[in-house]
Amino acid sequence: MDLINAMKASGSGLRVQSARMKVISENIANADSVLGANGQEPYRRQVVFLQPEVDRSSGTAQVKLARITQDFETPFKQIHEPTHPLADENGFVLMPNVNTALESADMREAARSYEANLSAIDSAKQLMLRTMDIMR
Repeated sequence: MDLINAMKASGSGLRVQSARMKVISENIANADSVLGANGQEPYRRQVVFLQPEVDRSSGTAQVKLARITQDFETPFKQIHEPTHPLADENGFVLMPNVNTALESADMREAARSYEANLSAIDSAKQLMLRTMDIMR
């Protein structure tokens, strides 16, 4: 039934947008983390890449999480704080390459996409219920 396939497509959207919101939350949480997990450099922003995928059994176009990578293109921020224990010889401290304004905008976009997929699932569910009522 096409409505079930519509729900599958929207379900794949829910999964990837949920993963995207998790990564964005991690970026925001670590926006001020001076040392990363490696103990050497600051936290490096994570970037999510999505990819279309066709479910061969139903022929439904879905979306999947292709990969999560670190952002090596955006440079670390530098702040001048000579008293900081991790300051270099010039008094600069490397900070994460996370722009919280950009992350907040990405979070709003991911949340809206998540809500749109929820709405699509709800609409398909309501149509299925109405169809079953008519068939009684």
